[in-house]
Amino acid sequence: MLFILYYVIAIAVLILHFTGYLARHNLEWVVYLLAATVFPAVLYL
Repeated sequence: MLFILYYVIAIAVLILHFTGYLARHNLEWVVYLLAATVFPAVLYL
């Protein structure tokens, strides 16, 4: 269940990033936060 929630949030952040919403509202750090949460899983695999 948490994986589904994580993916929904990740997809929403990516859509907001590519539409420019995050840049307009100074929220680009959310993309970096999302990337930082994926990084440990990439190292584990």
